[in-house]
Amino acid sequence: MTTSNIKHVKLIVGLLYSNNFLEYEGFINLIANIFGEIDKMSLLYPFNYTDYYKIEFGDNLTRKFLSFEDLISPEKLSEIKIITNKLENKYLKKNKRTINIDPGYLDLDKFVLASVKYGRQKLYIGKGIYADPVLEYYKKSFNHFNWSFPDFKSNKYLDFFSEVRSIYREQIKEYLQNK
Repeated sequence: MTTSNIKHVKLIVGLLYSNNFLEYEGFINLIANIFGEIDKMSLLYPFNYTDYYKIEFGDNLTRKFLSFEDLISPEKLSEIKIITNKLENKYLKKNKRTINIDPGYLDLDKFVLASVKYGRQKLYIGKGIYADPVLEYYKKSFNHFNWSFPDFKSNKYLDFFSEVRSIYREQIKEYLQNK
């Protein structure tokens, strides 16, 4: 499959929240209204890799990923990160986040997260946002980088990302056939 003509990528949003996040169902409906139909949801993964979020969220954090049916242009990632930051603010309680929303995109070769923080591996994409490559697809599987977050290094998400890549691959085949 020639990828040089592919101009769209698969939007994936990572969620991190505590068991106290009572607005989950309403949030899922809201995010689907904003970004389109969700075509794949990951399992719920316990998140216990760092204490970074403990003061803000407390204990018993859960990670979940959502994949969206509509493909996006990769340059939209900075705009999407700004929208998700506003969504995080919408769900603040006592000036603390109740949900962390990490948008990113998947193409046939990688998974990239949006970030507001600079890092040596991150590329500036505008509007105060950086693109952070977290996984690469190489030799028929996803692999982490040495700078990838500890939960991505655990490889527990790889089945989800492989399944989403298969969905995306079929979407791209259809896109190229209809061109």
